[in-house]
Amino acid sequence: MGCDGGTIPKRHELVKGPKKVEKVDKNAELVAQWNYCTLSQEILRRPIVACELGRLYNKDAVIEFLLDKSNEKALGQAASHIKSIKNVTQLKLSNNPAWSDDNENTKGDKYDDLQRARFICPVVGLEMNGRHRFCFLRSCGCVFSERALKEIKAEVCHTCGVPFQEDDIIVLNGNKEDVEVLKKRMEDRRLKMKLEKKSKKPKAEAASKPDVTEESPGPSKVKGLKHEETNFNSREKKLNCTQKSAGTNGSSSGKVSKSSGTTKRSIADSEESEAYKSIFTTHSSAKRSKEESSNWVTHTSYCF
Repeated sequence: MGCDGGTIPKRHELVKGPKKVEKVDKNAELVAQWNYCTLSQEILRRPIVACELGRLYNKDAVIEFLLDKSNEKALGQAASHIKSIKNVTQLKLSNNPAWSDDNENTKGDKYDDLQRARFICPVVGLEMNGRHRFCFLRSCGCVFSERALKEIKAEVCHTCGVPFQEDDIIVLNGNKEDVEVLKKRMEDRRLKMKLEKKSKKPKAEAASKPDVTEESPGPSKVKGLKHEETNFNSREKKLNCTQKSAGTNGSSSGKVSKSSGTTKRSIADSEESEAYKSIFTTHSSAKRSKEESSNWVTHTSYCF
């Protein structure tokens, strides 16, 4: 089998030894973490967001992931802890004045410095390329180097002045230990929010319900109540019938009495003074004689 022409194989060509572990280039790994989106593997472009574990994403990629969650996506495991857009924070990044776009080097005759970063720390001026530890604040989204937070200790953000606590500081692209600590914080924070929501619900229900609560009657009580309701309804019907008959009789008698009681009388027969009687048209002074009254004239051809 082979070895034609007097070839002499060596041992490593015939015996299969253990495979060598492939070493990942650190520079390439840093470039992938700090310049590309963790979810879509595209170049980071504004608006840039970060999750509670310190990973960088494009905001458009996160929105697409939330709208279309499919189990087939292998990259979706990196963002499985993101349940809504509230779980990410939009970052406020400071541009690096020494950064030049990749579009300038179209011919390939220039040296591309992979260690040069697009963003820097606004306090110290360190480049955000992975060589230095960076972190952001959940309260406002501002990004600083860890050195700046250690050297200038304050409870207020250095750029916008928003107060923050130690739990609000999240390390960007940290090591395994940092990720475990951040994951534990995230779980505790979400559990606390759930407990707060549950405690608010019974208070709202107690406010909506009345103070006095009636006991639910048993089956025997329900039967007795139904029997009492039927008796009460029959009594009400009898009372309504009697009231209607009495009302019709009373109304007829009232009408008769009203018609008999109200008789018209003229003002002339009353015992009032003549000045008062002269106000009305039935007085003799208001009546005209035949000579004073004029004939009506019409303009129609039927009256001659």
